[in-house]
Amino acid sequence: MSGYLCTTCGKQHEELPMCFGPRAPDLWYSIPEAEREERGELSSDQCVIDGKYFFVLGRILIPVVDGPGPFIWLAWVSLSEANVLRTCELWESEGRETEPPYFGWLQNALPYEPTTLNLKIQLQTMPLGERPNIVLEKTTHPLSVEQRLGIKMARVQKIAEAALHGEVDAQPFHREDVSG
Repeated sequence: MSGYLCTTCGKQHEELPMCFGPRAPDLWYSIPEAEREERGELSSDQCVIDGKYFFVLGRILIPVVDGPGPFIWLAWVSLSEANVLRTCELWESEGRETEPPYFGWLQNALPYEPTTLNLKIQLQTMPLGERPNIVLEKTTHPLSVEQRLGIKMARVQKIAEAALHGEVDAQPFHREDVSG
């Protein structure tokens, strides 16, 4: 993707990132930093808190109707303990994408109104080397609508500017982070 003129800072940026997301589920940040190591475990793909809250990092694919796509939100979802155990069991297995989707809840407040926290989702396991896909329940929530209908490059730029200038809590991710 070629660069863009940022409407926030007025500078030309070399690249328009096409993937953003938080580094942990929102619940992780509610734990005092001094207690995190004792109460939880956070990796690049999974998180367990207090031995009873189980999270997996997935991707929400948003079609881009007037440019290269998709735009991707990386986000954490909560799953049942049984589904997390099954995910771990199949983590390195060929053909894992044939597994039925797992029901879960979105566990990040992405920059949307109303909040995206606790939206119902289905998590679809993908082939080896790919992060699971998050499919939101079909509702009128703006994120669900964008996932179904797509967005324009102007919306991607608006998201990128807000994230890169600290207006929303989302980090840019690179291609290797998206793949998993």
